[in-house]
Amino acid sequence: MPILPSLRRREPERRSPAEAVPPAPAPLAPRPWPRAVLVLLGIALTFAVLLGLHQLRDYVAPVFLALNLVLAAFPLQRWLIRLRVPGPLAALVTGTAIFAFLIGFFTALGWSAAAMVEELSSREYRQRYTEIYTDVVTWLERYGLEQDTLTEQLESALDPSRLIGALGGVLSNLGGILGLLTTTAIVIFFLMIDTLSAGRRLSLVKDQHPNVAHALVSFARGVRRYWVVTTVFGLMVALFDVIALVWLGVPLALAWGVLSFLTNYIPNIGFVIGLVPPAIVALLANGPVNALLVVAVYSVLNFVMQSLIQPKFTGDAVGVTPTITFISLVVWAWVLGPVGALLALPATLLVKALLIDADPAARWVNAFLASNPDTATAETTRESFEQGT
Repeated sequence: MPILPSLRRREPERRSPAEAVPPAPAPLAPRPWPRAVLVLLGIALTFAVLLGLHQLRDYVAPVFLALNLVLAAFPLQRWLIRLRVPGPLAALVTGTAIFAFLIGFFTALGWSAAAMVEELSSREYRQRYTEIYTDVVTWLERYGLEQDTLTEQLESALDPSRLIGALGGVLSNLGGILGLLTTTAIVIFFLMIDTLSAGRRLSLVKDQHPNVAHALVSFARGVRRYWVVTTVFGLMVALFDVIALVWLGVPLALAWGVLSFLTNYIPNIGFVIGLVPPAIVALLANGPVNALLVVAVYSVLNFVMQSLIQPKFTGDAVGVTPTITFISLVVWAWVLGPVGALLALPATLLVKALLIDADPAARWVNAFLASNPDTATAETTRESFEQGT
């Protein structure tokens, strides 16, 4: 008996899997902030952090100086441990070496300053200074500048109250140096204790945040390479300076060599600071031609050693562009004071490690920071591939 159409059992229509369930509406993505707002917020936060560090520079500077010294001396401790020296004894020897370096550094600096003061205070240099002063005044009078005006300006500059104020500033700086050394010594003591468990702590960080651990290791290696290379090339430049000064007949050649070595740690302008005293002594002792020769020799040695040879040994992992180096010097000298001039490049490397190297998405910034952008980009690609595999 035929089944009526109305009584037939209707089968459900077959649909494709894509049409079986209608897609749910996609949630609306939050609208990102305008890039200009993010840039301004970043600049404001950066300035706030730098201002806070500036206010705490008396504490931050010695801590960071101690950290740099411990990182630079860590290969000595590791070498002693490989010789089966007990860990605490290796840390004690390494800490003693750091303290000896600090004492020698400031002792040599004080000896150079005292030698310069003693040399310039002799009667011979006073007479020579008077002659040069007379010649300069005579030359300036030709252009309408009267001697009475110069005398008044000198008297105002050499006013006893100003000299006493300057002397008080020097004494306060000496007190600040002693405080810096004391705080640095205390921090070094505790850091040397922590080095005994540094490897275990770093392995724990690596298990949870491998990018951060890798960035910290790269920072430590870069800082260590920077201090070692700077010290070696500082000794070489100082040796060449002493030889040149002896050949030119400049008094106190050894003192100026020590000053050249110490100021070599200040990037860009360090050689200028080390150049001024020997140039002045050469002018007073041997005349303007000899002073010009000193300037020429220092400039050539600095350009060849620090601009052509030293970057090849420092390596691309440490090297940054000259512009970044100069900006680092200006910024960190303001933030941390005179110690910031010594720690300018290590401080920049630390910021780079924490904000750029620790974040794979931000490592492209190395193309603008590294002295060799091709090598920096290739290194970033290789590290990302290794971490991905």
